[in-house]
Formats: sequence, structure tokens, C-alpha cells
Amino acid sequence: MARYRWGYLWGTLALTATNAIWVLFPKVIEAAVNDLNRVGLDSAAMRQKILFYAGLLVGVALLKGVFLYASRWILIGISREIEFDLRNDLFKQLERQDSGYYQRNRTGDIMARLTNDLNAVRQLLGPAIMYSANTVLFSAFALYFLLRISPWLTLVALAPMPIASILVQYFGARIHERFERIQASFSEITSHAQENFSGARLIRAFAREESQIDSFEKANQQYIGRALRLVQLMGMLWPTLEFVLGVALVITLLAGGRLVLQHKIDVGSFIAFNTYMILLTFPIIAVGWVINLFQRGTASIKRIDEILRAEPEIDDAGADKTIPEGTVLRGEIEFRGLSFSYGETQVLKNISLRVPAGSTLAIVGPTGSGKSTVIGLIPRLLDVHEDTLLVDGRPIREYPLKVLRSNIGVVPQETFLFSETIRENLCFGAPDATAEEMLEAAEAAQIRREFEEFPQGFETMVGERGVTLSGGQKQRTSIARALLRRPRILILDDALASVDTYTEERILQGLREYATDCTTILISHRISTVREADQIAVLADGRILELGTHSELLANGGYYAGLYEKQLLEEELSVTR
Repeated sequence: MARYRWGYLWGTLALTATNAIWVLFPKVIEAAVNDLNRVGLDSAAMRQKILFYAGLLVGVALLKGVFLYASRWILIGISREIEFDLRNDLFKQLERQDSGYYQRNRTGDIMARLTNDLNAVRQLLGPAIMYSANTVLFSAFALYFLLRISPWLTLVALAPMPIASILVQYFGARIHERFERIQASFSEITSHAQENFSGARLIRAFAREESQIDSFEKANQQYIGRALRLVQLMGMLWPTLEFVLGVALVITLLAGGRLVLQHKIDVGSFIAFNTYMILLTFPIIAVGWVINLFQRGTASIKRIDEILRAEPEIDDAGADKTIPEGTVLRGEIEFRGLSFSYGETQVLKNISLRVPAGSTLAIVGPTGSGKSTVIGLIPRLLDVHEDTLLVDGRPIREYPLKVLRSNIGVVPQETFLFSETIRENLCFGAPDATAEEMLEAAEAAQIRREFEEFPQGFETMVGERGVTLSGGQKQRTSIARALLRRPRILILDDALASVDTYTEERILQGLREYATDCTTILISHRISTVREADQIAVLADGRILELGTHSELLANGGYYAGLYEKQLLEEELSVTR
């Protein structure tokens, strides 16, 4: 809001002018009634005065309309600008978070905060502020003129107002509580919908459509039930306020009429007084709506503030700020007695290993042995707190995240593609890459020819999460995307699982030719993938059981040799079939 303080100032001045002009409307009526009641006016003079006062009333209304438009344009416009800024701030904050944040918080809940809650905050910072200021200003101006007409009548007429204040406080607290529950329910159904859309194939494969529809209907029923209870509360608040104002008007008519009969105030003043009371009706009723917006907005601010205050667990706190952006690493990796745990569960135990720059390390082992954890530590997707992982001889935490990750290309197990063209997906990590460089990376990943055969070539849209591509095509696209960055460290996490052995051999050959000076780390269950690696580490139960070249490990006759014989037998059986 501080960014728009001058806008708020001009909006407040326009709103002040609006009410300063509008408060004169009853005074014009008072003057007209008293003037037209004078004895001795002929019809021509009467007509002239009627036209004069009618024109004056129209002029007041037009001038009020001009300033009202200005105030709404400025104040509501500011709320839209704040919404724009806040949405950008929220997205920037979410981009800073580490992967663990998204494991702890559901995507649907985050989306609800960025849509429903953000809209509630916008209404708090725009309409709620404007109508609150409007009510305060007009009430203050009107009170001044009411007191000038009759202090005693003003006191009597406003006697029911403390009741309205008590009602506002009573209902406001309950509105806040109920709206927090509504937002929680909205997050629930948003999460439910997001998970179903993302897992649409799985739901259809298991024929669980009806079950999911029923589950969503229950969550939606809870949401609508809570929303209707809020509507019931608001439905009680506004009529109650209207009733209190109605009582005030009745008191005004009875007490004011008596003063007119006693000639203590004239008819014009009596009509003006009642007009002020009528004009006060909307601002005071608007208090009920403003209370609703205020309670909704403050509840949503708490939920948005939780995102804005969230600090990433992985950051540049221990980084050497003197390392310039754009620094190119050699790619040497060293593990020195590294151990790592997820909570109380230790996954890696005293890992010691050196990977020279430009060499290839392959990691094999049974499922759950910690292979993906090892490679997740290198780009600091996971974090170690001791100096047990070094790159180019320096503890990895000394590198700014941007420097470290700009030197690393990662091909994860679960390939993710954006709902963009093939070209945009390939150039995601290297937006300045030329068309020739893109084609070279696609050629190395053995996917260029297939893409060129598409009707729209590299401009083909891949659909949601790459749904129009096969599993093998998605994996090769992901490999090409990583290669296009020309990384100093290339990490392939079981990235060839969806391609046949013939294509796999061609891809590995392409990698050797394309990334000659790149440090490569391969994870695979296939011996054919890892056999040419400079080092092969066998990982089991979080420890390195065997380490050596393909021939050395075969000679040892351990886990690796057994895995090789098993896969060799499976190949022979598949050929005989």
C-alpha cells in the first residue's frame, strides 16, 4: 500500500469532495421548501424558483457524480494494482521455495490462496477502504448539519445507533470465523480437483470416476454448507441494521413532527433533517457489507502472509558472495564421508567417492538404496549441512544456487514437459540457444528426426505434461533439454528406462560425442547403460558396496556380476521366445 500512498491521498481528496458536495443536497431542499412557502409568490415567480432549485439539485448531483467517479477510479484502480503486485510477489516467493515446500503444501491449497484469497484481499484494500471512508466522511458532515438543525432531535434520532455498533461487532467476529472455514473448504475442493485433473489417466485406468465424483461432491457439499451459513449470517446482519435505521427514522418523524408543530423548527429544516437520515441509510448499511469484506480480507491476509513469510530451507545463506554470476565450473565432484537422513530415517551412510572432472560415474543398486538421493544432493535439491560434498574442491554450500545450478543439467526420472511447443520445451534451460544448437542437442538425444516428421515440426504443441508424446519421446526431449545448456555436470536419473536398447546405445554414443568434457552421472538398472562408465558404484542400504569399472566388478563376482548375469539370461530368453 505504501507504493500507492499518493494515489490513496488523491482518492481520499476526491471522496472528501464527493461527500462535501452531496451533503449540501438536503440544504438545497431546505432552502427550496422555505422559499416556496413564503406568502405572496405569484405563479411566474414560483415557476422561476422551482426551475432554479431544480437546476441547483441537478448541479449538485452532477458535481457529486464527477468526484464519485474520480474516487472510485483511483481507489478501486489502486486495489487492482496492488492485486497485480501481490500476485507477482507471491509467484516470486513460490519460485524461491525448495522442493520440500511443495511436498508439505498441496498444490490446490496454494492455488486457492493465489485466487480466492487474493481476491478477498483486493476487495479489502479497495472497496472496503472506499466505503469505510465514504461512511465516515458523510456521517461526519451530516452530523454537523443535523446538530445545527436541532441538537436535541439529533440525540434522539441517533439513540438506536449504539445497538447497530453492538450488532456489527457481534456479527463481525462470527463472519471472520466462518470465512476462515470457507477458505479451508475451498482449498480442499481445489486440491481435490487439481489432483484428479493431474491423475486423469490413473483414475480412468482403475475405473474410479464415480468414486472420485462422489468424493468431490462431499467436499463441495461441505463448502456450500459453510458458504450458506455465512449467507444466513449476512442475511441477518443487513435487515437488522435496516430495522435499527427504520426505528431511527420513525423516532425522527415523531419527535421532529412535534417540534414543527411547536414552531421550534421550520418545515424546510424538518424535511432536510429527514433527508439526511435517509441519505445516512446506505452508508450505515454499507458498514455491514464492509464488515463482511474486512473479515474476509483479514482472514485471507493471514493465509497469504503464510506464503510471504515462508523461508526456503535451501538458500544462499552460507554462499561466497564473491563468486561472480556466470562462473563456469570444472565439474569435479567429491563425497567425503557423506551421510544423509530424511527425518529420523538415515538413507546414506558414510559415502566417500571422487568423480574427476569430465569423467562418467554410474550408480546402480536395488530400489530404495539411495541412488536418487545422491544425485539430488549435487544441485542442492536436497541439502547437507556438513562440508561432506564438494565441487571443484569447495564445499557445495559456498556456491550461490544460481551459479551451481547453471552449471548442472538434470534429467529426472519423472519427465515434466510444459504445455508449450517442442522448441520452447527444448530451450527452457537455454532460452538464447540458436536453432542450430537446438538441432544438435536433439540429434544427440536421438529425437531430432522424429520431431522433424511431425506436421508442425518443432513448433508442435506437446499438450498437458507432454501428453501427445510417448514415454520414450518425453525422456529424449528431457535429455536434449539438459544437453542444450552445455552443462559442466550432467545428471541422468534412470533417463533411458523408456527407450529400447538399440536407441539407448545410440543416445549414449551421442552423449559421448556431444558432452566430451562434461562430468556425467548415470543412474540405471541396465548394465548396458553403465558398462562404459569410468567408474561404477554399487549402492545398497545407503552404502557403497562395490566400486570400479565394468570389468573389475565382473571379476569381483559380487552384486554387479550377479545383476549382469541375470540381465544377460533375460536377454537370451527373450531372443529364444
